[in-house]
Amino acid sequence: MTAAFSAQGVTVRIGAATLVASASLEIAHGELVALVGPNGAGKSTLLGALAGDRQPTSGSVEIDGRAPSDWGPAELARRRAVLTQDNHVAFPFRVREVVAMGRSPWQGTDAAADDDVAISQALAECDVTHLAERTFTSLSGGERARVSMARVLAQRTAAVLLDEPTAALDLRHQEEVLGVARRLAASGTAVGIVVHDLSLAAAYADRIAVMERGAIAALGAPANVLEPALLERVYGIGVRLVPDPEGGAPIVVPIRP
Repeated sequence: MTAAFSAQGVTVRIGAATLVASASLEIAHGELVALVGPNGAGKSTLLGALAGDRQPTSGSVEIDGRAPSDWGPAELARRRAVLTQDNHVAFPFRVREVVAMGRSPWQGTDAAADDDVAISQALAECDVTHLAERTFTSLSGGERARVSMARVLAQRTAAVLLDEPTAALDLRHQEEVLGVARRLAASGTAVGIVVHDLSLAAAYADRIAVMERGAIAALGAPANVLEPALLERVYGIGVRLVPDPEGGAPIVVPIRP
C-alpha cells in the first residue's frame, strides 16, 4: 500500500494556541484510519492539514507524494474528496444538484460521461435517493449529513477525508456510513475519518490515531490502541471494554457511578 496522505512533524498554531503538535501520520491507499480523541484534541485541524486545506506552521504534508501546493485546484479535487463538519448550503438547491457538485472536478474530462451513474450510485449508497427532488434546506440535520456524504462519493476520488460523518446520524445510518467507508478502503481508496464513537472506530478502522492536546498519543490497530488506561487519561473518564458476544470488535463504554 502506498501513502495517499502523509503528515510529518506537522504543527499548527493560531496565535498562542497550538492546535496540532508535531503530528506524523500516513494514510495508505486501501486502509481506513480513524482519528479519535476528545473535543479540541486537534483531529479536524490535522484532517484539514492532510487535505491541503490548512497550511501547517511547521512540518510537511504530501498527497500522493507531492506537496498540496504542487497540485492545481482541479487536480487536487480529482485526487481527494473532503467532507467537512459544515454541511451548510446557502441556496435551496435540490438534493440531486448538491450531489452533482461532487462531479465538478471532472467537467471537461472523459470521466464526465459517468456523471449520471456516479450521482445515482452515490444517492443510493447514502440512502437519499428518495430525497433527490427535495431542497437541501428542507432536510433534517441527519439527512443533510447523508447528502453531503453522497456528494463526496460522487466525486469518485482515490482518497477521501471525512470529518465526523456520523455526528448527526441515527444508529442505522451510522453503521451504513461506516460500512460505505469500509467498502471504499477495501476497493483501494485511502480513507481518513474523524469519529467520536470509539466502538465504531474499533469495528471499522484498520488503524486508530488517538489524539490528545494536539499530539498523537497512540497509533495502531484497534486492539492495541483502545486500552482502558490510555483512554481514561486522554478522555478524563474511566472506560471498560465489553466483549462482543458475536466475536466482533469490543464495545467501549464509560464506567458510570
